[in-house]
Amino acid sequence: MSNPMTQLLETRTSTTRYQTDSPISDTQVEELVRCATLAPSAYNLQNWKFIAVRSDIARTKLQQIAYGQSQVGDAPVTFIVCGTLEAHKQLTETLQPSVDAGIISENLQASWVSAATMSHENNAQLQRDEAFRSASLAAMTLILAAQGMGLATGAMSGFDTELLSDTFELSPEEVPVMLITAGYPKESNWPQKRRKPLSEVMRTV
Repeated sequence: MSNPMTQLLETRTSTTRYQTDSPISDTQVEELVRCATLAPSAYNLQNWKFIAVRSDIARTKLQQIAYGQSQVGDAPVTFIVCGTLEAHKQLTETLQPSVDAGIISENLQASWVSAATMSHENNAQLQRDEAFRSASLAAMTLILAAQGMGLATGAMSGFDTELLSDTFELSPEEVPVMLITAGYPKESNWPQKRRKPLSEVMRTV
């Protein structure tokens, strides 16, 4: 018998058609982002940012930036999921709540900050790689949280990155990684599409 997490994975679909008359609440939006921040990140950098696009004006702007894709206009919220650069510079502050809670020691905090600084400082490619990794993990966590709340989602990469950054006033350290539409689905969406067999994608060594 499938466990609850397996059931979420097996029933999740990439949704493009949403009920336009079924809004979601502020509480639901905030809970989705809270759950997304529970995702793992290297050194616990938490190098991500989320913009919840909800107003009619903002959704119209984002839809144009996303090449007119209808789901951005129809979904009650679209999250702009960003990875953040130079996150190592704030790592001391980021880790402090875990130190205060007795989860990690001050010595370990200092060790992680030193190691992250050595590897990330003056290494733009690593910073970008980590930003994309962390943002992608957070995005998938948000998707599964939405599925558990009875919502549907769709991850999207089709958008004008520069125009999005300008329109939504992202800082130079905020890199847009993907969009995630979320809301209540129409019945006309496809079921989950078939996956490749394990024999094609897995190798044991």
